[in-house]
Amino acid sequence: MTQHSRDTPQFYLTAPSPCPYLPGRHERKVFTHLVGDKAGDLNDLLTHGGFRRSQSIAYRPACDQCRACVSVRVIANEFKPSRNFRKILARNADVIGEQRNAVPTSEQYSVFRAYLDQRHRHGGMADMTVLDYAMMVEDSHVETRIIEYRRRGADTGITGRGEDLLAVALTDVLSDGLSMVYSFFEPGEESRSLGTFMILDHIARARRLGLPYVYLGYWIEGSKKMDYKGRYLPQQRLAPSGWLRVDATGETMPEPQD
Repeated sequence: MTQHSRDTPQFYLTAPSPCPYLPGRHERKVFTHLVGDKAGDLNDLLTHGGFRRSQSIAYRPACDQCRACVSVRVIANEFKPSRNFRKILARNADVIGEQRNAVPTSEQYSVFRAYLDQRHRHGGMADMTVLDYAMMVEDSHVETRIIEYRRRGADTGITGRGEDLLAVALTDVLSDGLSMVYSFFEPGEESRSLGTFMILDHIARARRLGLPYVYLGYWIEGSKKMDYKGRYLPQQRLAPSGWLRVDATGETMPEPQD
């Protein structure tokens, strides 16, 4: 009997279940555990191959006869916000993003709970308790950060700290970019378009860090939940032949190899 090393990934396939994005379809996922000293390197490698992280699990769709889920990453240093994106940035000029270690707080959970109750009350995460939330944040063997978005206060210029917590992003730091694992916001602030604002902020952060990409997860054309990711251009989309560039005209072309 062969004993596998803790650092050797073993891959598993889930049973079919109803697709949460496209009605009438079923999904399957291939997944592995991100544990051990090489978890960060493995997460990098798998993310480049279209996997996503959830706690200590890396997964990607493996659906029969369906390839609707397409991994996308924004080309940070070439991104130029559209007129609508600029309006959202201006609307949130009073918001400051504070990067922290991945430590859960009751304040974060309060916003998380309100977000689920308002926008995803029938989703798979609807019953998550404060302990479940803590596991979502803490159960990571890779470099993970929490970015809290707060309203600027009278003393922000002096302390660097904001006041009311408006939104939160759980983000992995990869060798070539930032991967947005999960984000949520105060539902009472919906007019701010905070989901969009957090993506725009991550693009700016990646550019400042000299990282070329922001990984957004899966773009699904025709899905109300996932189609929005196609608006952040130029971007790359993962195809069987590799990452393909999509520019503002919607044209797709292979990226030059290094």
